[in-house]
Amino acid sequence: MSITTKPAWQRLITTLALAALYLICSVAEAQSTQASLRLKWLPQAQFAGFYVALAKGYYADEGIDLTINPGGPNILTENLVASGSDTFGLSGGAESVFAARDRDLPVVAIGLGTQLTDFVFVAKQDGPIETLEDFVGHRVTTWFTGANYVLYAMLAEQGIDRETVNIQPQQVSVTPFVDGTVDVATATWYNELNTIRNRVGEENLRIFSPDDYGITFPRDALIVSERTLAERPELVEGFVRATLKGWKEAFSDHDAAVDTVMQWAPTLDRNHQLAMLSEMQRLMTAGPAEEFGLYWLDRETLEQEHDLLRRYDVIGSDVDLDIAFDSRILEAIDKDERMP
Repeated sequence: MSITTKPAWQRLITTLALAALYLICSVAEAQSTQASLRLKWLPQAQFAGFYVALAKGYYADEGIDLTINPGGPNILTENLVASGSDTFGLSGGAESVFAARDRDLPVVAIGLGTQLTDFVFVAKQDGPIETLEDFVGHRVTTWFTGANYVLYAMLAEQGIDRETVNIQPQQVSVTPFVDGTVDVATATWYNELNTIRNRVGEENLRIFSPDDYGITFPRDALIVSERTLAERPELVEGFVRATLKGWKEAFSDHDAAVDTVMQWAPTLDRNHQLAMLSEMQRLMTAGPAEEFGLYWLDRETLEQEHDLLRRYDVIGSDVDLDIAFDSRILEAIDKDERMP
């Protein structure tokens, strides 16, 4: 059997072509910046925009090799971003940023996802609660991670002494509310409320929304460290631009977005995830977002929240809003790219 050998000049051309290809790939890899995003919870449609942006290559288009890290009950996003363990983070909300700054953590919010308060207080139509005044003497459960201060403010606005309300920490499960051992429970619009509706029936619920009482807590704060923002503003802008694209894509095709999320978490209930994404779209595109676009930082709302947290000694001293919340990255991106 004979073996045909290519002429030397052809072998040289092949070698040079392979070398050029390797060089191009190496340069592209060298220009790609590695970064990570730490979420506030496990994969679900609440974070669909990030997963869609990653799957569509929007971060790669900005020269970012992004890793998405899940959150969890014992993971403090602010600490990980402040220490540099994660480049970006999605923290609880504006109140989490205030609390972090009060602890001298050098984190900055560059955007707020939900422009309305993302949780409500729910009671049953056939129960003893018809108005906020009826909370007195009854068992109310809530999360002692910020939601409790919103509840305190709602009660105070109505002249109700919170000591007259039996306020208890809330379990993960909504079963105590469904079973009637709890008169009022706290629920996010996009998660627990959907579960409660399915088990109790929407027509059997009374919903008390903080926003209806003039109390708004924007949530899902997009944070970065002071150092990264100061030294790598182009990285931060590229990350935000890609994230905006991801959310707009997710909002335009819910089915495809949920498909993407479920590639990360196949055991999720699809219908629940679709309902979650629908609520996230409503919360993220409401209020100031209608005029200024996604992730907007509304100064008046932040000032009101700051004063509320100071009133209840959640933060021990005034926080400089200009340092804790920086809108320059969003403002550097064309408004058309920000609009939902």
